[in-house]
Amino acid sequence: MALWDELTGQAEAIATMRAATADDAALAHSWLITGPPGSGRSTLAYAFAAALLSREGGDPVTDGQVLARTHPDLGVLATEGVQILIEPVRRLVAASAFSPSVGRYRVMVIEDADRMTERTSNVLLKALEEPPPRTVWILCAPSEADLLPTIRSRVRTVRLRVPSVADVAGLIERRDGVSRPEAERAARESQSHVGMAHRLATSEEARRRRARTLQLALGVRSASGAVLAAAALLEVAGADAKAITTERDEEERAATLRSLGVDPGGTVPPALRGQLKALEDDQKRRATRSLRDGLDRILVDLLSLYRDILLLQLGVDSEPVNLAIYGELEAAARSSAPEQTLATRDAIAAARERIAGNVAPALALEAVLVAAVRRP
Repeated sequence: MALWDELTGQAEAIATMRAATADDAALAHSWLITGPPGSGRSTLAYAFAAALLSREGGDPVTDGQVLARTHPDLGVLATEGVQILIEPVRRLVAASAFSPSVGRYRVMVIEDADRMTERTSNVLLKALEEPPPRTVWILCAPSEADLLPTIRSRVRTVRLRVPSVADVAGLIERRDGVSRPEAERAARESQSHVGMAHRLATSEEARRRRARTLQLALGVRSASGAVLAAAALLEVAGADAKAITTERDEEERAATLRSLGVDPGGTVPPALRGQLKALEDDQKRRATRSLRDGLDRILVDLLSLYRDILLLQLGVDSEPVNLAIYGELEAAARSSAPEQTLATRDAIAAARERIAGNVAPALALEAVLVAAVRRP
């Protein structure tokens, strides 16, 4: 089945969920798929949904509808903002009460369920406590701890692991048509994050962004240099986020104006401006999340950099994540002590928490790079 083939290194989880689709009596009504970013939580959720919705033996038409999120018995909630708002959850809960129209089940998928507030989670809890007989819920989150205990007690959890570099490289090579060495480098530098591995393997811009991130960190020699490097990293993250969102924002605005009957460049009637304002608010929320995600990718890349430096300092025989700059890693390892490298990694972890808590990104990045100052 094609959708299962989009997963790699998750044989145990796939076996569990395929077995559940084959036995209605053993099928739980609520599932939670957990795993680190890039492990394939959403991919597994939709592969499972397609198997539940299709007839025995699989159905390519159903697979296509699930991929396009257009199947009449599939409900999807995926936020592009920082939080999942309560009203979309209420609408999804209401839709879950309907009987299946063409499939065996009605399947409701919530991606990033960890982005629900407690109040929003309680709306979902009521649906999980008394689910309709032919409705299956599939939630995705990094870990069980990210959800309320009352939610966790009502779901069956399937845990994904970090796939190996070889597994991810094989998937990228097969799916994206890149050479094996390129696929292996992308898989290694993404630390087995399938989505980022795809991007690094297929986008020169993404590779340049990552290389610049590492060079900025390695080049910090003073507190003033740390401040300048932090500003440059924030610019890198902003450019990356803008590249992802700008084109889509323009397409959405143009499509909305067409649907409202407004010509390009024309004046929007006052009675219709509310709809355009709602779109702009959604786009702002997406831009905020995209920037935060970009900053987090930068910090994860920096964690890999100082991980490599620390292992060299401790004499651990392990292949570096950043093998392409091995010489610079050796120089950085000689210019500081392991204690300082550990302190830098702690500063990066703290910065990730601060940015998630809405601290000014520039201040968080400055704190990281001040801790990363190395003497030549």
